[in-house]
Amino acid sequence: MLKHIHKILFFLLIFQPLLGQNDKHQKQIQEIYKLALTEGKAYNWLDHLSNQIGGRLSGSLNAERAVKWGKEELNDLSLDRVFLENVMVPKWVRGNFEYARIITGPGMSMNVPVCALGGSIATPAAGLRAKVIEVKDFEELEALGEEKIKGKFVFYNRAMPADLINTFDAYSKTVDQRSSGAAKAARMGAVGVIVRSMNLRLDDYPHTGNMRYGDLPNKMRIPAAAISTNGAQLLSSMLALNKELYFYLKQDCRNFPDVPSHNVIGEIKGSEFPEEIIVVGGHLDSWDLGDGSHDDGAGIVQSMEVLHLFKKMNYQPKRTIRVVLYMNEENGLRGGTTYAKNAQQNGENHIFALESDSGGFTPRGFSFEANPDQFKQLESWKPYLEPFLVDRFTLGGSGADIGPLRNGKTVLAGLRPDSQRYFDYHHAANDTFDAINKRELELGAAAMTSLIYLVDQFGF
Repeated sequence: MLKHIHKILFFLLIFQPLLGQNDKHQKQIQEIYKLALTEGKAYNWLDHLSNQIGGRLSGSLNAERAVKWGKEELNDLSLDRVFLENVMVPKWVRGNFEYARIITGPGMSMNVPVCALGGSIATPAAGLRAKVIEVKDFEELEALGEEKIKGKFVFYNRAMPADLINTFDAYSKTVDQRSSGAAKAARMGAVGVIVRSMNLRLDDYPHTGNMRYGDLPNKMRIPAAAISTNGAQLLSSMLALNKELYFYLKQDCRNFPDVPSHNVIGEIKGSEFPEEIIVVGGHLDSWDLGDGSHDDGAGIVQSMEVLHLFKKMNYQPKRTIRVVLYMNEENGLRGGTTYAKNAQQNGENHIFALESDSGGFTPRGFSFEANPDQFKQLESWKPYLEPFLVDRFTLGGSGADIGPLRNGKTVLAGLRPDSQRYFDYHHAANDTFDAINKRELELGAAAMTSLIYLVDQFGF
């Protein structure tokens, strides 16, 4: 009996401090969630960013208004430092909104919803009228050959695979037709491309997004537009009945020389290891069709909320916590590459970077780019997050803006909300503030703050 008592006493002596530490961290995370859900600023911040500023395409007046707003709001948090980082960004302007119709005969046509892809050139002033050839992928395009492509619109109609549970995996299976489809079709003599929107839902919203001509000479470049999923279904079914129909497209977009803009940066200096930097952020720019509430206004305000909650709690981090509102993720990634380049030149030591760029939906967990030892340590923190249902940790993937910080040592992470609704709104006119659920947004901010807290407490 005495032997068993000694064992119990030994256990208490060894593990009681650890149990106390666990209880301390659990209480801190509970406090984070309580404050985020009752006294958070994220929802009101997003209301202003979306409804008072609106879509924030790189190089636009609204993008610069957003920079000014972000700096002012971070200053109001009484951080240790707030500053702007110069970034040169592309300037593409949509101009007059696009118009398209399917023509089946003299006086017989029907309008379909389209939008220009970001970076595309315009059609001639009178529009562009040509026959259409439908393909599912680049292999099919190549197999048809220049003879069948020349002088026609190429219609890329590869849908996002519905059987993939992670909708970002489905997106990755189809997005190449949007990004490089025009360049490939142009080399085969096409006069324009129409791309099925990256959307699992059938609706009338065309989804824009960036496209690239690569090294294609200017004289060979052709207009590129997205068509809504309903429009794609209609065009495909009509082509099955009549391969001689015509498609008409008119768009007025233009590319201009690069213009100056900024990343917005704020930080709380670490009390013990100020040279170790933890970054949290999202991208301040958005496309111009909606107001960018999910992509990526949500990530911006959630990242700002991390520092707000720490200030609200009077929490003094051990390490420097820095929020970065990146400019130009959508059509160039200039903000992320500039930040990483400057960080390297300044000899900064980033130990962790977290990005939110998957919408303001219910958080499920995080994805990480980390080595095996780092990921093992991260997994040991899951019990802290399990009560809040954000303990799904996966290895692989983080965020576009923090990607340039990748060096084999810095741990990169991405917030992973439920993905099922994201592509209903992504890059479309319905990505607006009314699509945001306040509680889901706040839960995401709390999850991010909790993970940053754990990184700060334990390090790597």
